[in-house]
Amino acid sequence: MGSTKDLDYPQILFQYTNGFLVSKVLFAACELGVFDLLLESGEPLSSDAIAARLGTSPDGMERLLDACVGLKILAVEVTREGAYYRNTEISNLYLTKSSPKSQYHIMMYYSNTVYLCWHYLTDAVREGRNQYERAFGISPKDPFGAMYRSEEEMLKFMAGQNSIWSICGRDVLAAFDLSTFKHIYDLGGGGGALAQECVSVYPNSTVTIYDLPKVVQVAKERFVPSEERRITFHEGDFFKDSIPEADLYILSKILHDWDDDKCKQLLAKVHKACIPGGAVLLVESLLNDDKSGPVETQLYSMNMLVQTEGKERTPAEYSNLLQAAGFTEIQVKRTGKLYDAILGRK
Repeated sequence: MGSTKDLDYPQILFQYTNGFLVSKVLFAACELGVFDLLLESGEPLSSDAIAARLGTSPDGMERLLDACVGLKILAVEVTREGAYYRNTEISNLYLTKSSPKSQYHIMMYYSNTVYLCWHYLTDAVREGRNQYERAFGISPKDPFGAMYRSEEEMLKFMAGQNSIWSICGRDVLAAFDLSTFKHIYDLGGGGGALAQECVSVYPNSTVTIYDLPKVVQVAKERFVPSEERRITFHEGDFFKDSIPEADLYILSKILHDWDDDKCKQLLAKVHKACIPGGAVLLVESLLNDDKSGPVETQLYSMNMLVQTEGKERTPAEYSNLLQAAGFTEIQVKRTGKLYDAILGRK
């Protein structure tokens, strides 16, 4: 019989219980502008110089920078004159606002919205519902009303979603050959990053972003270039309003927001609108068949609990939803990235 020493108990416990410290260090460095300043400076800076330029306490900044070095998102060189900090390749690519692959906006959304909901995770598990009422005093019956509770919050959410597709969009769109589909509807297309990736991968196709009127207006004004003629917009609520005819419908990170009944309702509407020979592409983070992982998807499913009415699912569960709506020839492709693809045909 093994001893507790064999389990390496303290190290495992430390790793899991202190994970939130890591994320808050990352969020704070992003919010304060550490990575942007170091990129703009073009040279390593001392902690005192960084503190002075960002308006923080010298001691607090030094501790934050050292923690970032420990997390390998900053590098430090110690000279006779003192310690000088610089970005790593990872922080330049993903944590600076100006990078095409910047994850800054999703970091801020997690810091200012998701994190507050997770404070009530125990209550979410007890009650089986999202925690917007406790976190923000907003009705839990309208998850997107909570996410879009102000223009500022809506912008954070849309920019955050766009940043995800800058990394994963091409992988899910190229998982299957979609070149035969010329007229595509991106349901809940938000800020349009996936639509822009789509017309890049399939230049002979057009994409219509179907979303709520206020989301469409922001997408037009802030995110989709006016000169991009292959992308158009449709204002509406696809649960309440009609869905126009198209060759292909993309539902990216849509079904995981809703329970099975709501998913079946939406997919049935999509199937009815879809032309014969057309298809629906689901983009979701897939659980293993036995739900043993991946751990990222398991954690996303917990996030769906505290924020939405839905959950993450296995390929079989999504296939069952598609089949119930009338779709056939269902194919699943794992991309090896955060999100996977499922194609169902009419």
